[in-house]
Amino acid sequence: MKEVKPKRWKTSSTSVYNIGYHLIWCPKFRRKVLSGHIEVRLRELLMEKAGELGLRIEKMEVMPEYVHLLVKASPADAPQFIVAQLKGYTSFKLRSEFPELKSKLPTLWTRSFYVESVGHLSEATVKKYIEDQKRQ
Repeated sequence: MKEVKPKRWKTSSTSVYNIGYHLIWCPKFRRKVLSGHIEVRLRELLMEKAGELGLRIEKMEVMPEYVHLLVKASPADAPQFIVAQLKGYTSFKLRSEFPELKSKLPTLWTRSFYVESVGHLSEATVKKYIEDQKRQ
């Protein structure tokens, strides 16, 4: 049976696009709090919020002190908006479900983040990089 590959681009009524962002952010003070049940729940919440926003998370790696995502988005979704939505939603949910986070940190996430646009040619490289994070 022939493997069906997804189309490289998406369309809207006014555009054809293939936009990917490599996003990275850390907990406040780079504390190693993203493990165990918190890591599992964070993954669920990120997928949930991405779905609500119409984003597709292609790859995700959650390390104890940072989050790596490869996100596919539409041209209408600015990286700043995407990160603000994901960080805000996950912070609110995780801090209410895991009270120990409130006692360890004044806020869950730092204000800063890293973003890099990912084109078709470098996408495989970014995916491999994210997958390899757990092996380091």
